Amino acid sequence: MTDKNRTEQKIIAGVIGTPIKHSRSPLMHNHWLRAHGLKGTYAAIEVAPDELEPRLAALAAEGLRGVNVTIPHKEAVFALATERDQAAQKIGAVNTVIFRKSGGFLGINTDAPGFAASLQAAAAPWAGGPAMVLGAGGAARGVVYGLIEAGVREIRIVNRTLERAEALARDMGGLGASLIPLPWDKISEQMIDLALLVNATSLGLAGGRPLDLDVTLLAPGALVTDIVYAPLETDLLRAAKRAGHETVDGLGMLIHQARFAFEAWFGILPEANAGLRAALEKDLQK
Repeated sequence: MTDKNRTEQKIIAGVIGTPIKHSRSPLMHNHWLRAHGLKGTYAAIEVAPDELEPRLAALAAEGLRGVNVTIPHKEAVFALATERDQAAQKIGAVNTVIFRKSGGFLGINTDAPGFAASLQAAAAPWAGGPAMVLGAGGAARGVVYGLIEAGVREIRIVNRTLERAEALARDMGGLGASLIPLPWDKISEQMIDLALLVNATSLGLAGGRPLDLDVTLLAPGALVTDIVYAPLETDLLRAAKRAGHETVDGLGMLIHQARFAFEAWFGILPEANAGLRAALEKDLQK
């Protein structure tokens, strides 16, 4: 192998998690590294929970700019971070690590701005609210923070365990939005005036439990989005389209959160172009 090949194949960023082999992050980041003429590669790195801290230290020592963080490490990396941005602090999870040359690392969360960015192309006036977010887990926390940052001033948080919805509303309090925790059986009566409905649960995921929701109760013009991207068109989005609503699938959030991570490492905000989306859609069909 020539010195040039060694340089180009050196890992300069990656994604850690377990299992990790099905991650789409390498496809996106290597596409952008090539497009911007940056030497090095982005790799999927299997890291078990019991080896998380030493592996992070080892990756920093190898000269990586940083890593993305996926299941099951987001909360654990949050606890290990020597610095955190406000999004990570409020969400309670880190999805992107930036290694410091002086030691330690900054933990940030690009899921929140990534979600908001995925909605920007929608014609429906979703930012005026009110919005409803289904779920109160880590994904929902990122969605709620992203909506607050985007200017949505009323967000109804619905969860099967009301206490978790109440905890989310309490943790995100003081950011300028009205956060209303609701039990699952209140969904129908709270849907009729929504500008935006977000599924931030795993319901509707391929092979999982379905999401049983009557989207005909939504007001005309409401935007419907699902953070699930496998399948790309969930039953919720299919039903919403049939009812005449504009929809946004989960692939946009995946792409945009990756764009913001890339920018944090390399100072370049890459494009979310049609070619990359087509490549991801093709990969999802495998």
